[in-house]
Amino acid sequence: MMFEMTIQLRVTDFEKGQKWYETLLKRRPDFMPHEGFAEWEVIPGCWLQVAEGIPSEGSGPLRLAVNNLEAEQERIVKELNVDHFEIYALDEVPVRWGTFTDPWGNQLGFFEYLDKNEQNEVMKKVWGNHVI
Repeated sequence: MMFEMTIQLRVTDFEKGQKWYETLLKRRPDFMPHEGFAEWEVIPGCWLQVAEGIPSEGSGPLRLAVNNLEAEQERIVKELNVDHFEIYALDEVPVRWGTFTDPWGNQLGFFEYLDKNEQNEVMKKVWGNHVI
């Protein structure tokens, strides 16, 4: 039985990488077990690890759900100097999405549910009765 997950992204400059991901995630790491390693619990049981090292080529993207795709796009373009990225949608796909890279070449992205009722149901499954 699987009950939790982690994904690790590597950055060649850990100090800059930690600050970059703190800005992206809007908070400090939840856990820093040793030098050159930081973890954020993005949603319950789902951890993003940022580690000092050589980034893996061709991995990703890691996409994060957001309430407002354009607002998050605008924020990271301004705060993190990310290149403006396209937002895509297909009739058969229930979300809109966009992909960008961090300064180390790791592919990331955001997506937004088109149906806010569906989004709310997903959030209830993830967060339960916790205040969001």
